[in-house]
Amino acid sequence: MSDNLLRFEDWTSPVPAVEREVVSRLIEGETEQPPLLFIPGPGRGAWAFAEHWLGHAANRGFPAYALTPREGTDTRAHVHDVVQVAASLPRQAVLVGHGQGALVVTRALGRYPARAAVLAAPVMGRAGAIGAGFKANPFGTLPAVFGGRLRLTKRQLFSAALPADEADGYLNRMTFHRPLRASAPPRPVGDPPVLVVGSPDDRVVSRKSLDRTAAEYGGAPLLFPGMGHELMLDAGWAEPIDAILDWLTKELSAS
Repeated sequence: MSDNLLRFEDWTSPVPAVEREVVSRLIEGETEQPPLLFIPGPGRGAWAFAEHWLGHAANRGFPAYALTPREGTDTRAHVHDVVQVAASLPRQAVLVGHGQGALVVTRALGRYPARAAVLAAPVMGRAGAIGAGFKANPFGTLPAVFGGRLRLTKRQLFSAALPADEADGYLNRMTFHRPLRASAPPRPVGDPPVLVVGSPDDRVVSRKSLDRTAAEYGGAPLLFPGMGHELMLDAGWAEPIDAILDWLTKELSAS
């Protein structure tokens, strides 16, 4: 376990305890695959991964868990929850974060020795969320400039291939929050492999941002044209999760 699991700040100003919601899809029998811990951004719950990706991963032999972020709190508390849940899993886990959940994963990697990490459509701080949002939804983005909530539209989050009733249903289950603040990410403990995935047609995260984030981890993003920001809910959701699992299988077998 990492020496950074607990820090001085955790002793002097501990993160308040909370009852965490963790949804899982497990497999029968033994497996050599590590558990996957999926982390959505604030305003989305574990349900966003339970809809498709958790079961799909379990069917391919990966025990899969998803953590619902606690309400109305800061980056530090989100990171704390991820580290604590990951440390409680039976084996060293792979962290998979989406949107601002990817930002949380990059901070958790400085405290938890993950087997690997995946950053899906990563929103890396307020500037990234606001910059891309202005182009597609200026009125919903403007409040975030002044510390308010960032409100996203169905058109920003999903591709036209997803039926409108499904997109509306998902959107109604989401809540919108102020973008998380973030300082420079720490160096990952143990130097795990990190994959960045996204879509060049994402109206929340720009292609330039995907390239920049991937370059920080020594690679290039794996792209899925035609998809929206919500890769795990959009039409064609199986393609990115299969690519992620294929990458993990290859990376972990080589290590």
